Amino acid sequence: MMAVSGEQALAGERMIRMPSCLLKLTRVVLSHKPWALFFLIFVFISFTYHKFYWGIWEDSENRLPTYDLSAEIVCAHYVTSPINISGEPPPSAGNVFFVETSEQTSPSYLFSCSVESAARTHPESRVVVLMKGLAKENASLPKHWAFSLLRCFPNVEIQPLNLTELFSGTPLAQWYVQHQRHQEPHFLAVLSDACRIVLMWKFGGIYLDTDFIVLKNLQNLTNALGIQDHDVLNGAFLSFKSKHKFMELCMQDFVEDYNGWVWGHQGPELLTRVFKKWCNIKTIETMSCQGVSALAPDVVYPIPWQDWKKLFEAVSASELHQLLKNTYAVHIWNKLSHGTKLEIHSQALLAQLYSQFCPATYAKMKEDSEVLSKRAV
Repeated sequence: MMAVSGEQALAGERMIRMPSCLLKLTRVVLSHKPWALFFLIFVFISFTYHKFYWGIWEDSENRLPTYDLSAEIVCAHYVTSPINISGEPPPSAGNVFFVETSEQTSPSYLFSCSVESAARTHPESRVVVLMKGLAKENASLPKHWAFSLLRCFPNVEIQPLNLTELFSGTPLAQWYVQHQRHQEPHFLAVLSDACRIVLMWKFGGIYLDTDFIVLKNLQNLTNALGIQDHDVLNGAFLSFKSKHKFMELCMQDFVEDYNGWVWGHQGPELLTRVFKKWCNIKTIETMSCQGVSALAPDVVYPIPWQDWKKLFEAVSASELHQLLKNTYAVHIWNKLSHGTKLEIHSQALLAQLYSQFCPATYAKMKEDSEVLSKRAV
């Protein structure tokens, strides 16, 4: 018989309690005016959605590998190829930002690959990784292979994310101190949306989500963002000069049209509605107006989110070249793809991207896979 931990028992007790609470609420509501029934339905749907969303989030975190393997990396063993693999002289340098708004301090392979690929393609830039989980830590980083590996790249900096300090002097400062916002179901995603537009406005440079693999230097894409699909912009990649008016308008819209209960309202939908106002248009297409560019999907979103499974399908070298010839970076859509097993030694598109654009992370993946295979025997 399987032993049940105290935590599991507590979780079970909560699951038992909740239906009785809802039954009591039902009796109270039905004893009053009929309109109150609508309130009950709203509460029930909101609760169910909230639990479903966070169930997916917690499940995805639990599925991340937590291998008890060596945290120490010998740089000469993993970082053997030249840092600049873009084949072109680097343009004027600017910061490249990554942000982790959860308390996570155990980066995944994809996280490591994102930072490594950015560091390799932007050798003259500071690649700054801001992590909320480090804010309360001491000066030293946690012992983890990804931190050790990323320290092999001299242009990578891993720093604490101080949100109060970041939002200070912006319209988002008052929004952040409203602690009831922190209980909203999409708060971590909304917080990430907030960080990226403030970083672009305050410092300028490039922002990337931690599920990108960078293929080419992005510095030539200035004051730009990518079209995700028909008539929708996405902020997983942003490139702007500091204090740009477009980012200022995004910050204003963030607080004036705030709705943290609708997925994407503070992210892709915000950027889309601000761009439409900026350009005075109803439909977005590949274009540039008033100095801001909406890039074609194949520039940074060559694989549509609806086709994310293609990342795990085998492709030939010629197919890969054709697919990526106009592409600067590939978004991996981790929210959808995180539960899919990648065959590391296969010709899957994602495996080939790891191999070519973050070879140090790829080498670590292969090594860990071999160690685990031997343990399983």
